[in-house]
Amino acid sequence: MPTSAKTSANRRLSLLVAASTIVLIAAGCGGTASSAPAAASAAPPASVAPAASAPAASTAAVASAAAASVAPSAAAAGSVLKVALVAPSAKNDLSWTQTMVAGLQSVQQSANLQIAISDNQFVTADAGNIIRQYASEGYNLIIAHGSQYGSTIQQLAPQFPNVSFAWGTAGSTYNLPNVFAYLAAANEGGYVEGAMAAMLSKSHVLGAIGPIAAGDDQLFIDGFAAGAKSVDKSVTIHPVYTGSYSDASLYATAAKTFVAGGADVLAGTTQASAGAIGVARQNNLPWFGNDWSMASLAPKSVVATEIYNWAPVLTQMVTSIRAGKLGGATYTINLGNGGETIEFNAGYALPANVKAKADELIKGITDGSITPPQ
Repeated sequence: MPTSAKTSANRRLSLLVAASTIVLIAAGCGGTASSAPAAASAAPPASVAPAASAPAASTAAVASAAAASVAPSAAAAGSVLKVALVAPSAKNDLSWTQTMVAGLQSVQQSANLQIAISDNQFVTADAGNIIRQYASEGYNLIIAHGSQYGSTIQQLAPQFPNVSFAWGTAGSTYNLPNVFAYLAAANEGGYVEGAMAAMLSKSHVLGAIGPIAAGDDQLFIDGFAAGAKSVDKSVTIHPVYTGSYSDASLYATAAKTFVAGGADVLAGTTQASAGAIGVARQNNLPWFGNDWSMASLAPKSVVATEIYNWAPVLTQMVTSIRAGKLGGATYTINLGNGGETIEFNAGYALPANVKAKADELIKGITDGSITPPQ
């Protein structure tokens, strides 16, 4: 779950590895490990038709009194619903932001949505101005796709009672009637992937990398560790949190340290995973990921990825808004409701017994007979 550079700095946990100078791609479709991280996103996907130009980050704040009086157009069944997405990384980051862009694309036509996207909003103050501007322009639903935006939503939602706001991953609506929250049970996919990783490991040492120990990123890594231990109690797992969602070099440095310490399987989450995937590729090591597949960066190393599908959540939000309920609900995606799936990379030669174990665990988690620890 991405956050701004400022927030990451404030919440940085200690990483006992040296800084790396390796330049690796942090985002971008079809990139290679030697590509520099994208400074800005590519053009919006053809299927996303912005309802209006995204407001600039420097847009002046609208006075609270005037903002509260703005009411969006009717959201009755059949009418166009105006939806704005504000996200911290590029819309084609092969990670967090791309999951929500894909979800919006998948329901755009059936839900009759007009969509505007403001990506690369790492600075929360700038993102707050953009969210306020969208609200003042009468958007029906504004999705602040990152837990770093929570305080902004808590502050702005009461000022725009006729606008729906959503943010995640988070479990709190702040008891506000026009705020939705959404979560990802990433521990489920992490558990499956951890078991697979332990079965593939010969050294019985695994490395897992995350940005900060919170939200779905921590759930994934905790689930990964639990899954590995479920099939091999002797396995050693080294979870490391770099303090950054976007710095691929920190992920690369952590991965190199893992490899030097004997780890022969690696895993990670967020768009910065591209740095660690480059190390896995260079050393011919298996990689397990979360939220969106980066198999294009290392076709022979990426084994499987837990994919987020926000379409079910978006559909429920839109249905609720059209029925006149603007918020007050929290939604969770998981393996059982189709909001999460395990995507196996066809380019990786996965042993049949490992695939069979993964299928067994997916079935058990889906039918409730297996409950991964949280």
